[in-house]
Amino acid sequence: MKLRLCVLTIAALLCPLVQAFAHHSFAAEYDEKKVMTIKGQVTKFEWTNPHVRFYVDAKDEKGNVTNWDLELMSVNTLSRAGWDRHALKVGDQVTVTFYLAKDGSKRGNARGSVELAGGRKIFAGDAVKSAESNR
Repeated sequence: MKLRLCVLTIAALLCPLVQAFAHHSFAAEYDEKKVMTIKGQVTKFEWTNPHVRFYVDAKDEKGNVTNWDLELMSVNTLSRAGWDRHALKVGDQVTVTFYLAKDGSKRGNARGSVELAGGRKIFAGDAVKSAESNR
């Protein structure tokens, strides 16, 4: 019985460490040399950790619509940069520049800015860069 309790305690203590090591790096998933810009309509906005995500329907040069899965920074980082859970809404028209996923899927990392239809840019990086871009 003591052995079982000891094993369960150790497992419980190690769980957060396993999650920390499971986090991916930018370079593992995205190609910094493949940058793309799309214009389209937000279809979904997920204000969740470990990364905020939003989805955009964009037309290609042939007129076909593709739904892009775009990753941002963490909730905490974006909050410090002035974002909140209402920064993007379904139906918003946006222009997004992002790094393409290495696996060829319709995913990207939008670390720069997201431009809304009226020309307003929302910085999607860290708080220091956000403050610099607002000068």
